[in-house]
Amino acid sequence: MGQAGFKGLSQSLFDYKTEKYVIAKNKKVGLLYRLLQVSILTYLVVWVFLVKKGYQDTDTSLQSSIVTKVKGVTFTNTSELGERLWDVADYVIPPQGENVFFVVTNLIVTPNQRQETCAESESIPDAWCYADSDCPPGEPVVAGNGVKTGRCLRVGNMQRGTCEIFAWCPVETKPRPVKPLLGKAEDFTVYIKNFIRFPKFNFSKTNVLDTKDRAFLKSCQFGPKNPYCPIFRLGSVVSWTGSNFQEIALQGGVIGIQIEWDCDLDKAPSECNPHYSFSRLDNKFSENSISSGYNFRFAKYYRDGAGVEFRTLMKAYGIRFDVMVNGKAGKFSIIPTIINIGSGVALMGAGAFFCDLVLIYFIKKSHFYRDKKYEEVRSGHLGNGKVNAEQLQNLQTAEA
Repeated sequence: MGQAGFKGLSQSLFDYKTEKYVIAKNKKVGLLYRLLQVSILTYLVVWVFLVKKGYQDTDTSLQSSIVTKVKGVTFTNTSELGERLWDVADYVIPPQGENVFFVVTNLIVTPNQRQETCAESESIPDAWCYADSDCPPGEPVVAGNGVKTGRCLRVGNMQRGTCEIFAWCPVETKPRPVKPLLGKAEDFTVYIKNFIRFPKFNFSKTNVLDTKDRAFLKSCQFGPKNPYCPIFRLGSVVSWTGSNFQEIALQGGVIGIQIEWDCDLDKAPSECNPHYSFSRLDNKFSENSISSGYNFRFAKYYRDGAGVEFRTLMKAYGIRFDVMVNGKAGKFSIIPTIINIGSGVALMGAGAFFCDLVLIYFIKKSHFYRDKKYEEVRSGHLGNGKVNAEQLQNLQTAEA
């Protein structure tokens, strides 16, 4: 018995097994199968390979550097500052040019401040007082400009006064101008130079057009006719976000400049070019909202002939520009190609499995096709594949 089993096992090692296919002459199932094949093939070719470029390896770990340079001058004549010419050193913060830069468009100027005692601003609730006891000496004024000295200062016969403080005096009391001081800043331009690198493919590029014409950057300006010119007019940038420059210049705001790189490295490097989009990042609140606008304060210090320190305080309103860079690059690779083709073949197999289910379970003659597809074979076959009567009787007796 053991020898026979071993002999049968050794012989079966050299057997070749193949599948048995049943051809079902059913037009409905056949049409369904062809439709599934065409749909899967279309999905694989059009969507996976042509649209999504599934034959490429991708790199989204973009390395980027931004350099900005603003240009433009304007002239103003105000009571606080007199006649003044404004250039880049006056209105651009920070001066070195980064991916975030701020352009001053409006100012509240408080000149000739020095450290001494004076009345706190009436707009500060914590500075309101009715007696000296309301102004404890040495106590800082909440959201104010200095520390209390212990005196309550009144004007005329008014009952309510304001605490005297030690601070940079006189304190800022002027309202915001009704028109932007640097309204002509909309004609200023900014040069944005972007260096990018995709480390996986060791590919580097800049957004400056590769040209030998040195006059190009001196004369071009970004727009429909020059989509690859890296020089942008500030007024145009704001208008592309759907905002009005004069309105946003009055109380400030935040503008986003998005640079998108989508590079197909199977093509020439000259085909890899940036695409720009613009958006307003701060919420556009109503003019009366305390959350509207963008501003901050800075000061310029100096000393008089006696060595006393003075400063000019400036509350600057303006537009903050955030330059953001995103991108991806793709290049042919055999690995994703094989993976996506294998996925398509697997989907073909799933389609055949679905059609099998329809054929043997969901159509009228499903039992007929099921009997043809699944053949039940019992032990007791002869070499020619037939079962004699004696073997069949013995098999039935053994099963009984």
